[in-house]
Amino acid sequence: MPRQIAPPPPSSVITSTVYPILLMISFSHMLNDTIQSLIPSIYPLVKTNFHLNFSQIGLITLTFQLAASLLQPLVGLYTDHRPKPFSLLVGMGFTFVGLLLMSRAGSFPFLLFSVALIGIGSSIFHPEASKVAYMASGGKRGLAQSIFQVGGNAGSSLGPLLAALIIVPLGQTSIGWFSLLALSAMMVLLFVGRWYKTNLVTLKQKNNLSLPDGPVFSRTRIIFSILILVVLIFSKYFYLASMVSYFTFYLIEKFHVSVQHAQVFLFIFLFSVAAGTLLGGPLGDRFGRKYVIWFSILGVAPFTLVLPHANLAWTAVLSVFIGIILASAFSAILVYAQELLPGKVGMISGLFFGFAFGMGGLGSAVLGVLADRKGIIFVYQVCAFLPLIGLLTGFLPDIGGKKFRQSL
Repeated sequence: MPRQIAPPPPSSVITSTVYPILLMISFSHMLNDTIQSLIPSIYPLVKTNFHLNFSQIGLITLTFQLAASLLQPLVGLYTDHRPKPFSLLVGMGFTFVGLLLMSRAGSFPFLLFSVALIGIGSSIFHPEASKVAYMASGGKRGLAQSIFQVGGNAGSSLGPLLAALIIVPLGQTSIGWFSLLALSAMMVLLFVGRWYKTNLVTLKQKNNLSLPDGPVFSRTRIIFSILILVVLIFSKYFYLASMVSYFTFYLIEKFHVSVQHAQVFLFIFLFSVAAGTLLGGPLGDRFGRKYVIWFSILGVAPFTLVLPHANLAWTAVLSVFIGIILASAFSAILVYAQELLPGKVGMISGLFFGFAFGMGGLGSAVLGVLADRKGIIFVYQVCAFLPLIGLLTGFLPDIGGKKFRQSL
């Protein structure tokens, strides 16, 4: 059996946490994900304008998801070997052009092309932005990823609201106004790119983000651990898909609440997700990633198992706990994977962001079919057991804990 090497205490290219850069990259993430979330929000509009059927609507989603998720690991792998400080700017440029073209799209193929450009922009943004957060962490990697992630969660919730206020009443051409968001992000990312370029010399001197060239565990154990993390991402994002896509329908069918009332419950859940995202990273820095993953994936199981049997008031309470606990996992999982494969920060970020995005889309589609056949309440009875997959966390090696506390 190959000898295992104890993980080193964390270090970073930057000796202290660079909060201005983290806030800039989080702000850019918010703008990027606001633009992303516009796409499903305008489906009713484009369905009418282009006389689309539901299969064509699904093709729009598929086009965007393929462009936004499958390219991310490749982008990350490429920039790991050939760092591109201004690739973030280029990625947002794709999004900028995609929005302008979408606002003027006069045919369905042209609409698909514009959506693909936005997806490509997102696939370039996420792995490189996550790497910048890693570089600026000053050793507080979980905190840095949480700050980065909370911006994206905020943007995902803003998109539908802005679409309802602007695009629905003003029409397709008003999409062009959202190119100002991409332009604003490009201005911020220009500054971030300069900071990235300035620190590239230090990056190379520190042997690719201050981590050893070789893995800290045997190759077999690393592959096995990555597979477990991927399965945990599946569990997390399938359950999140059930909440984000179908929670309002569940409330309306089971408790006969109004659409507006159900939307309030969804907002409460999404707010809880944002709070959980911000908490997970720092807790992983303090206590170790594995313990946060245990708590987040498996710890949410009692709440998900009770949810299908709760009354309306308790459903609201349980959804808050589910949102906070479940959302705390991603930052811990991502940083854990980055520490398993030192020097592959971009590739790992692209892999996990892409897979998470893909699982969210796939989960929504699969659960929609299940809801059509068995009913929406049955969906929540089945999904309640997904967090039990968190038992697999027990097979992960320990990384973090006291070793990490010394760097805080």
